Amino acid sequence: MKSRWVFASALLACAAVQAQDAVPLYHYGMPLDVANVVNLSEPESMLCEVVQARMVYKDSTGQVRSLDYLKLAQVCSNGG
Repeated sequence: MKSRWVFASALLACAAVQAQDAVPLYHYGMPLDVANVVNLSEPESMLCEVVQARMVYKDSTGQVRSLDYLKLAQVCSNGG
């Protein structure tokens, strides 16, 4: 019985850590506080398709935040 409680506690702890690390996905009209963009990244794609990219930025208080958003793959801009 004790092992069930230990397992349940460990599972809840893992879920809490994952929830803290979750990066929000941008939606139209979402208010943003971007003072400085630190990094833009996206997965490599050979196709002109929509990909999920990530922006790492500093807000007006200097806190580093991340935001995922959808965009056309870079290959679309390269004439592919």
